[in-house]
Amino acid sequence: MADYIVRATAADDAIRAFAITSKDLVETARQHHNTSPIMTAALGRLLSAGAMMGTMMKGEKDLLTIQIQCSGPAKGLTVTADAAGHVKGYAVTPDVDLPPNAQGKLNVGGALDMGVLSVIKDMGLKEPYVGQTVLQTGEIAEDLTYYFATSEQIPSAVGLGVLMNKDNTVEQAGGFIIQLMPFTSEEVIEKLEEKIKTIDSVTQMLENGLTPEGILEEILGEFGVTITEKMPAEFKCDCSKERVSKALASISKKDLQDIINDGEEIEVKCQFCNTAYKFGIDELKEIQK
Repeated sequence: MADYIVRATAADDAIRAFAITSKDLVETARQHHNTSPIMTAALGRLLSAGAMMGTMMKGEKDLLTIQIQCSGPAKGLTVTADAAGHVKGYAVTPDVDLPPNAQGKLNVGGALDMGVLSVIKDMGLKEPYVGQTVLQTGEIAEDLTYYFATSEQIPSAVGLGVLMNKDNTVEQAGGFIIQLMPFTSEEVIEKLEEKIKTIDSVTQMLENGLTPEGILEEILGEFGVTITEKMPAEFKCDCSKERVSKALASISKKDLQDIINDGEEIEVKCQFCNTAYKFGIDELKEIQK
């Protein structure tokens, strides 16, 4: 099943919801960055959330970036998504390895530890919108739940999960975001809170064969779910040799001259997808002009 996102409403539009299956895009990220199981889980959760949050943007050229800077061995994560289900991202330290947490699960919270979560929305205005919150648990879903409540004042429930195979490939990945509109009744809020306490984890629901539609039906079925949109999701990087050339052109003339003086071709890697671009001396001289 290819990755995709669904958007839905429930409870007479008092609830809006998003769900994603993201196994392929998380596996693509793992292959690009050769991440350890913990960092595959951490990056995979953030990629899944980023893809869903990207579809909340209105304009075709709008971009959303989620950045985590943290004190744990992971050091940080960055994910960028657009409104069309395309997402890319990387971990500052891709090979963190820690013992399992108290629940016997991958210790993503320990890898991140304390830190700051930033959400940057570039909507073509003079300045991008930036919302920041302190990490609550480092488990990412809870941190985003807290971000929505405090920074955007939208009561939300976020569930994210990545399940790994023994050979370090991705078995399942996905998530959901459920948000309450300002006019949601207390009765609906209480019912939803009780329901969310009883549901399986995201990875368990996916292992049980639930699709994104099925996950939302599982959580919101009693409220009357209407799927309003379905779109493909994929890990997609828009880097190119031309873009890397522009980045090289932005460094100082002296630094570029020092590279040329070394007399050897250089290799520049894209942070987001690890694609390597080689530049010979003649190309570097052309960039320097």
